[in-house]
Amino acid sequence: MTAAGDRLEPLIFERSRPGRRGERVPPPPKESLARIPAAALRIEAPGLPEVSEPDLTRHYVNLSQLNFAVDTGFYPLGSCTMKWNPKINEWAARLPGFAALHPLAPDETAQGTLQLLWELERALADIGGMKAVTLQPAAGAQGELTGILMVRAYHRARGDMERQEVLIPDSAHGTNPATASMSGFTTVSVPSAADGGVDLDAFRAALGPRTAAVMITNPSTLGLFESRVGELLEAVHAAGALAYMDGANLNAVMGRFKPGQAGFDAMHFNVHKTFSTPHGGGGPGAGPVGVGEKLLPYLPWPRVLREDDGAFRLERQEERPSSIGRMRAFAGNTGILVRAYAYLRALGADGLRQASEDAVLAANYLKARLSGVLEVPYSRPCMHEFVASGASLKAETGVRTLDLAKRLIDLGYHPPTIYFPHTVEESLLIEPTETESLETLDGFVEALRSAVEEAHQSPEELRSAPRTAPVRRLDEARAARQPDLRWRPSPDGQTASQG
Repeated sequence: MTAAGDRLEPLIFERSRPGRRGERVPPPPKESLARIPAAALRIEAPGLPEVSEPDLTRHYVNLSQLNFAVDTGFYPLGSCTMKWNPKINEWAARLPGFAALHPLAPDETAQGTLQLLWELERALADIGGMKAVTLQPAAGAQGELTGILMVRAYHRARGDMERQEVLIPDSAHGTNPATASMSGFTTVSVPSAADGGVDLDAFRAALGPRTAAVMITNPSTLGLFESRVGELLEAVHAAGALAYMDGANLNAVMGRFKPGQAGFDAMHFNVHKTFSTPHGGGGPGAGPVGVGEKLLPYLPWPRVLREDDGAFRLERQEERPSSIGRMRAFAGNTGILVRAYAYLRALGADGLRQASEDAVLAANYLKARLSGVLEVPYSRPCMHEFVASGASLKAETGVRTLDLAKRLIDLGYHPPTIYFPHTVEESLLIEPTETESLETLDGFVEALRSAVEEAHQSPEELRSAPRTAPVRRLDEARAARQPDLRWRPSPDGQTASQG
């Protein structure tokens, strides 16, 4: 069996034929080329594919139909919150006043966008229980970096240069240690207790005069709310350190828990996870960061300010000299932020709370239905996601969690997150979100149950899955070490080569 199925498209370069084009573009006037410096002129034409408009359109539409997406089916990726993206949010982001606004437009011609950003900052601050928010970060990971850089600036401003460690529970997101390291800190891992929460004794033992901050994902990647969060935060502040909350799992607690009021000094919002803006695919993102009183002076600039007469403007650099500076160009990724604003205005406070309650209900329903199919390590109620384990199945049949995931593709479902969190052997992290119907959840349960039964009866079927997907089982080690990242024409110009 080859890795490529019959449904795979030829590359756009392989469709190319000299002279084909979708439209006629008149040649530029000679004097326009004369104004271009000679060093900037091309010697040869760029190696672009030449195809007709129908071939171009069909090529990309066919490629799009090979992809699994939230628009085509259930996407239970734990830790990612792949919820439905309401189409009205897309309409709002495409309104000409937002989409066509130049990022360098003067404040007086951008009042609508500035007002939206100003209102969004305040809405997010209220949801998080924070004093203020920056909309600049382009993703959750950059939001983490922004928060920890502010923590560093806070300690340096106090002359507390000995604080060089960041405590990170082993149930936190994997980006947390990378963020701390990039900011110049040493990471200290804190183990989980038997109930899945942070081991309080180990946590207190790790705290000390070198601790700059703790980064806690709450709810954690085990799908559990940190029941000892009050004790943890009290110990952090008693040690002179700050507390950062990874807000990736905020979808479980909107309207029920405000991190700032609980004592967190900073947190980021993953608007693509919590507020339904598009997720994944390498596209633009946003990861606003909220802060409490201690970190307020260090927020990136510019923030949007409202004057006494009601007009809006961008903050000037000299107005807050203690700022850590820009984290991204302009005021952030406005197109994504417009979508988040539309979602917030559509749901309101009651709707956000209901979304979280429905997400938690859906996760606990799935957990109860799957408890007899796979191992569920933690018996207490989960939040918006839960972790299951295929360790016993592997011991009995040799079928791994990876094999189960691949077989789900044949059965019409996107696999959940696998092998994360790392603290659970052969883990599956399953998150249904609040936007899926009971019928969809029941169908997923039956598909997973069918795959587990098949593992006992015909394990080889799972080890060779997927069998119906456009791309079948790959040699993952080779794919990671020897990827084909670009297309190159062969020397004879007749056949394609990759490298």
